Amino acid sequence: MAPAEPAAVPRSVYRQVLGADFERLQPALQEYFSAAAGGGVYGEGEGVFETAGCPRPWLRPLLKLVPVSNAFFPDYGTGIPFTIRNYPHQDPQGRPSLTAVRTFRFPGGNRTFEDTTTLTGPGHLTDYLGRKRNLATDLVLSVTGEGHLLMDSPRSRLFLGPLRLPLPGFAAADAHVEQWYDDGEGVFRIRTRVVQRQVGTIFVYEGSFTYRQQPWDGKLPAEAVPARWERRV
Repeated sequence: MAPAEPAAVPRSVYRQVLGADFERLQPALQEYFSAAAGGGVYGEGEGVFETAGCPRPWLRPLLKLVPVSNAFFPDYGTGIPFTIRNYPHQDPQGRPSLTAVRTFRFPGGNRTFEDTTTLTGPGHLTDYLGRKRNLATDLVLSVTGEGHLLMDSPRSRLFLGPLRLPLPGFAAADAHVEQWYDDGEGVFRIRTRVVQRQVGTIFVYEGSFTYRQQPWDGKLPAEAVPARWERRV
């Protein structure tokens, strides 16, 4: 009898999209972004954002009108403690995904930012944001010469019931994320900017955190399950 072939090692959505470039990431980042559905672990971290929220006072009341909850909120502050939970899984359509839940501890109360990053095609990631996952953006990955991960979201669309509404240039906002590991301090660092082309930066969070992987049975906890899943891209 021929020996059984070893089971394939699960690959994270980031590794699948980056391919050989994944090996160019800093070793700590490779471990951070390696969690995959069926791998038996999830990630959790905690830290402090030096700045977080909407830096433009006049714009904060308008964010309450955006029909996407648990994504952008009308708060802003410095020295904001936060936690993050990353859960690799398959969505109800069987697509490899990573659901993240971030909790910002503002003085006036906690705010949640949640999303699901899904492999929606060969080499293509879609990030679904909000409690109802009704804001979708393309997610483009690249690696810097220093081994940092860059994530850019150049195109967005809004799902309102049966409607799929691509956001025109004058209304769209581009997200830019850089994440890396600070060897000197022994922490991960992240810098996120959401930039609207006419207004400038409308949302930001930047800070550092520690992170660890924990054993997991693969079942999303209730607080990480969105109000609805979105299959459209």
